[in-house]
Amino acid sequence: MKKISKEEAITRIEKLRELINEYRYNYHVLDKSIMSESAADSLKHELSQLEEMYPELITPDSPTQRVAGKPLDKFVKVTHEKRMISLADVFSEEEIKDWITRNEKLIPGGRIKEFFTDIKMDGLACALKYKDGLFVQAVTRGDGLVGEDVTMNVRTIQNIPLRISEPGEVEVRGEIILFKKDFEEIQEHQRKMGEKEFANPRNLAAGTIRQLDPKVAASRNLKFIAYDLVKPNLPTHHEAYEKIRSLGFRTSNEDKVFSREQLPEMLKYIRSLDEYRKRLLFNTDGMVIKINDREIYDKLGIIGKTPRGAVAFKFPAEESTTRVRDIVITIGRTGAATPVAIFDPVEIAGSIVRHATLHNADEIKRLDIRIGDTVIVYKAGDIIPQVKEVLTTLRPSDTEPFDYEKALKTQYPELSFERPAGEVVYRVKGETSDFILKRSIEYYASKPALNIEGLGEKNVALLVESGLVKSIADLYRLKKSQLTSLERFADLSAEKLIFNLEKSKTADLNKVITALGIRHVGTQTATLLANKFGSLEKLQNAEKDELLEIPDIGEVVAESILAYFADEDNLAMLSELKELGLKPTFNDLSSAPLAGKSYIISGTLEKFGREEAEDKLRSLGATVTSSVTKTTTALILGEKPGNSKVEKAKKLGIPTINEQEFLRLIGE
Repeated sequence: MKKISKEEAITRIEKLRELINEYRYNYHVLDKSIMSESAADSLKHELSQLEEMYPELITPDSPTQRVAGKPLDKFVKVTHEKRMISLADVFSEEEIKDWITRNEKLIPGGRIKEFFTDIKMDGLACALKYKDGLFVQAVTRGDGLVGEDVTMNVRTIQNIPLRISEPGEVEVRGEIILFKKDFEEIQEHQRKMGEKEFANPRNLAAGTIRQLDPKVAASRNLKFIAYDLVKPNLPTHHEAYEKIRSLGFRTSNEDKVFSREQLPEMLKYIRSLDEYRKRLLFNTDGMVIKINDREIYDKLGIIGKTPRGAVAFKFPAEESTTRVRDIVITIGRTGAATPVAIFDPVEIAGSIVRHATLHNADEIKRLDIRIGDTVIVYKAGDIIPQVKEVLTTLRPSDTEPFDYEKALKTQYPELSFERPAGEVVYRVKGETSDFILKRSIEYYASKPALNIEGLGEKNVALLVESGLVKSIADLYRLKKSQLTSLERFADLSAEKLIFNLEKSKTADLNKVITALGIRHVGTQTATLLANKFGSLEKLQNAEKDELLEIPDIGEVVAESILAYFADEDNLAMLSELKELGLKPTFNDLSSAPLAGKSYIISGTLEKFGREEAEDKLRSLGATVTSSVTKTTTALILGEKPGNSKVEKAKKLGIPTINEQEFLRLIGE
């Protein structure tokens, strides 16, 4: 790394720590990812290099000085007798050699005798404890010092022995993972059930172990792959592995021992694994290299959070190429305008990728990305797709630079945007994040959407301003005791709101789609989408061509739908809603009495309000529109109908029916 001044290092280190801490909290505590793992690894690597350059800048709270995140409060917290450490990452053979040189300066004789290597598994680290041969406890890594007691869930993992032939106390550490084939079977089941697919095996394994109900863990074919023996302590890592296997634990079976003289062979073996890992039963992103002698390993000690005697060589992220078909701009919950590249579906790291955030206007300018370009896309850490670079030699001759401000005006003609001085993000002018959140919740609970009684404008404002609700998903976390602490809620009104929220979880799919507030998607378009896709998950993965097949959905509406489901905030919210129990009901109306027919209501009906009458028609399979066309089946007339609609219906020969005929039509 190029030498920089101490002043520059101070500024850079502060920013790196802030970003890494945010990533680590989301990834290790919440099981969410705000950036790719490879990008985070790169940031951590840069930070460690800067701190190595200026050791006096190392502080106790630096990300390099601690492991993972804080444990969740779902389970009893347990202090590890011996800290569960992480490993420093290296990314090249040169860095492996540098690591060897540093250690050989510190050990007696100045030469390492043997190295022990093993595949780095991508799962949830866990310690298993045995007493006099019986399995007694399982604890997650947590923050390295304190983990979570997940014994009941881990007990359901079939390849973990509940009894071993070893007296005294034994502690075996390893990774809880899902094999690729088991993960794919779960994904196939999700697809068949119309449910959302999971992001990757690591997140699913971690999320499963953190479920409070052990039945969930039992229903999934999790595996425990051992990688360390803490008690008893044996002379070498190789002997520890042999002991682990003899006790009945499964290991990766990819472990090897290399002498110092076999360093070239070890480096060659590591290189070969980049291709070979694709044939492994489980996901891996690297290779662990340790000094085999555990006495030397222990004496070398720990620097901050990582042992001197081991490193993790990380493989490059998987990449692929695809064509950019569009660039759409999404408006997030804070009013920020974020550009998203929509491209031809491409498989990366075992899943289909359809879009990637372009972050902001400056990033678009840096990449010089254009509609029609061929780009290299990578899915670092098997989580978030990113555009790595544009292959300009493949650029069509008729492409034009992307005009960000023109795109904002075209896609959002009724909104004004500003880019505050010193910021890279355009935001909706004059609207705060709280204002946008309040309007979103009001619409979510409105009559055309989920019709949640008790969530009117004043109550929504109170919930947001009190801090109880910071997102739509927070509505489903509300408790009666929280509501009754607010001035507008008594026992009865609080109970009623909780009941209405619970009832909304199984609302009709078209109502839920409406409630999401997707731009240009009203009640009728939401009904068309529900009938076409049958589930939120299928709609989320819809292609533009599939959307354009639907009558009345054109380019603008299709792009708006794609943009909504490309926005990471929206996807995170949908994931939360599902976890909180939102499960829309879909009724297939393709064979309903009024399927294929189209109606318009004009004027005031005596028995029903407009929205209720339209819902009656839609529940029978009909389409309800706002303007008379040649495809309109009939115009339903109430009192004081619009003259223009009546005249147009007459001109096109569209029949009109009165309220009594309408009631007979719907069976009232």
